[in-house]
Amino acid sequence: MAQRLGELQAWVAGALRIPAVMLEAASADASFRRYFRTYAGGRSYIVMDAPPPREDCRPFVRIAGLLQDAGVHAPEILAQDLQRGFLLLSDLGRRTYLDVLNQDNADTLFADAIAALIRWQQASRADALPPYDRALLQRELRLFPDWYVARHLHIALTQAERETLESSFTLLENSALEQPRVYVHRDYMPRNLMLSTPNPGVLDFQDAVYGPITYDVASLFRDAFISWEERQISAWHRQYWQQAGQAGLPVPEFSAFERACDWMGMQRHLKVLGIFARIHYRDGKPDYLKDTPRFLRYVRETGRLYREFMPLLKLLDALESRVSPTVTAI
Repeated sequence: MAQRLGELQAWVAGALRIPAVMLEAASADASFRRYFRTYAGGRSYIVMDAPPPREDCRPFVRIAGLLQDAGVHAPEILAQDLQRGFLLLSDLGRRTYLDVLNQDNADTLFADAIAALIRWQQASRADALPPYDRALLQRELRLFPDWYVARHLHIALTQAERETLESSFTLLENSALEQPRVYVHRDYMPRNLMLSTPNPGVLDFQDAVYGPITYDVASLFRDAFISWEERQISAWHRQYWQQAGQAGLPVPEFSAFERACDWMGMQRHLKVLGIFARIHYRDGKPDYLKDTPRFLRYVRETGRLYREFMPLLKLLDALESRVSPTVTAI
C-alpha cells in the first residue's frame, strides 16, 4: 500500500509538473477506489487511485465524456494512467447534496438535479452503454437472498420461499424491461451530487448503463442516507415527469410512471440490501449495513401499495420471526 501511494504521488507530481505533492484523503468509497485531494498553482485537484485488477478506470473516463457531451457537470480528466489505475481530475467541490440538503433548500437543489438528469437522458444512444438487461437485473436481485438473507440473517430459504422471492423478482424485472430506455447513471443520489457551479456536479457514474427511465428518479428521491415524506416524493416525481415530457422523453402517463418508479425502487432496495451485506462481510466495511432498516422500510411501504407484493411482505414477516436476536432485525 505504501509503495503504491508513493507511485501515485510521483505520477501526480509529474502530471502537474511540480517537484512533489501532498495527498489528503478526499472521500470514502464502497469500492476499492480511493480518492485524494491535492493542490498546485492555487488550484485543487482530485486524484483517483483505482488499483487493477480490482477496478478499471476506462468506464469512468468514457462515461465522464458522455456526461460532459450531454451538458452535465462531470469531472474533467486532466491526466490518466489506465494501466496503473491513476486519474487526475478537476475538483467539483467539498460539499455533497447529502451534506447540505434540508427542507428549506431541497426543492431548489432537486430542481437542478432533475434538469441535469433530463439532459443526460436526452443524450441517450442505444449503442453507447451496456444494456440493463434481464441478466443484470437478475444478478443484482440475487444479492438479496445470497448476501442479506443467507449471509447476514443466517437463514436458509425453503423451496416455497425461494419460489415466492423469484415470483416477486420476475415482476420487478418485467416492469423494468417494459420501460422506455435511456442512459442510467445507476447511483444518482445525493451522496454523489456535488454542490457546485454549474450545479450539480455528478460523481460515481462508472457503472452507467442503458436501461429503465425511472431508475435514476427512484435513486434520487429514495436514497440510502436520507428519507422524505411520500407526498413530497410524489411532488418531485410529477415535477420530473412534466419536465421530461416537455423535453421529449418517452415517459408514460403519470400513474403508470409513478407505479414504475415504485417498482424500480423496490428492485434497487432489494439489491442494495444485498450489496451492503456483501460490503460488510466480503470487503470489511461495516458502516453501510446500519442503513439497511431504511431500505427494508422502503420495500415494506411500497409493497403495501400493490397486491402483487403481498406474498413478498409475508415472506419478510416470516424471515423476521426467524432472525436470531444476535442479528440486526429485518
